[in-house]
Amino acid sequence: MPNRLGLAQVAGKVKAGTDFTVEAIRSKQAKLVFLASDASDNTKKRVLDKASFYAVPVLEIFDTATLSKAVGRTNIKALAITDQGFANMFKK
Repeated sequence: MPNRLGLAQVAGKVKAGTDFTVEAIRSKQAKLVFLASDASDNTKKRVLDKASFYAVPVLEIFDTATLSKAVGRTNIKALAITDQGFANMFKK
């Protein structure tokens, strides 16, 4: 499944990084959020609270290394999928 994240990244449908993820949630662009299972408690609270308020589903199925490798960056704790089609691929 991480290879689908790379596909979404190449298609320009991913906002990677905690700040970009929170902004995507706030601006109602985020359709699905991935949160690293090993993210700090502060990061988890920040993302989960914002996602809960805006009713955006959150998946905590990957760790930081997996998320980072999937999008070709380092130390990615959270990322948002901004396309409903890609989000549906992960919800199945």
